[in-house]
Amino acid sequence: MNIETVKCLIIGGGPAGYTAAIYASRANLNPVLYEGPLPGGQLTLTSEVDNYPGYPDGVSGVEMMGDMKRQALRFGADIRNGYLAEADFSVRPFRLKTGDGDSEIHAETVIIATGATAKYLGLPSEEKYKGQGVSACATCDGFFHRKKDVAVVGGGDTACEDATYLAALCRKVYMIVRRNELRASKAMQRRVKHADNIEILWERRVGEVLGDENGVTGLRLIDKAGAETTIDVHGLFVAVGHHPNTEIFKPYIKTDEAGYIVTKGKTTETNVAGVFAAGDVADPRYRQGITAAASGCMAAKDAELFLQQ
Repeated sequence: MNIETVKCLIIGGGPAGYTAAIYASRANLNPVLYEGPLPGGQLTLTSEVDNYPGYPDGVSGVEMMGDMKRQALRFGADIRNGYLAEADFSVRPFRLKTGDGDSEIHAETVIIATGATAKYLGLPSEEKYKGQGVSACATCDGFFHRKKDVAVVGGGDTACEDATYLAALCRKVYMIVRRNELRASKAMQRRVKHADNIEILWERRVGEVLGDENGVTGLRLIDKAGAETTIDVHGLFVAVGHHPNTEIFKPYIKTDEAGYIVTKGKTTETNVAGVFAAGDVADPRYRQGITAAASGCMAAKDAELFLQQ
């Protein structure tokens, strides 16, 4: 097995990982970055990004992630395809094995930027219209549905928050809830129920996302008794949760009950000295490209300070 020793290992190639690579490279940490199974992260699934500063005319998620990657490469970051399958943070330097089993990386510092994967409904039609009306981020994509009818799937706090946000932009918001009650906090429930243009469709589930060459046109819903109805909507926002990609780190890294990495105060430090977390993997609240990038900068600075001790 090939063994390689590095100062700074970055795991994940989204905005947090690429930004960490830019800052770590400029600090002469000679970072090695493994992009993971989805190079560029969740933003590559977003057709148009309109709220990232510096792109006044908007930009595709793929293009923006490509820009970040090229910038990191310009400063000398070693960016690699592939992923890391095992981690041992009980020894120093830390030891991590690549997914192909051919290499072991010994790292003085590690920045975890593996992100959080949005949960979807698992429908073929949903997959077909991702980026064409199907989204898991109301803040990212709600703007494109102004003054139109949309639907939100879910009954928790995130679904209620998304519905409330969309209600300020859209003509009408349908909430599709499988149960006969909301799981959200009482405060969030009040906000939804007091909004004039939010309608809750109880005990329904999405059977199929309908659309044409221009994107989503409607939903086929199935109620508890199996009866089907159709509603006309321009967009579907799936708010059934996210899954932080932390499995291989859990034996060593402290996470919350949902699996998100817990960091110390306003730093990116984890409970293991020399291991830092950036981006959505440690952020169950904001989950934005710009906050991920900012935390990538912080993680690189924290790693630099750690190595100076």
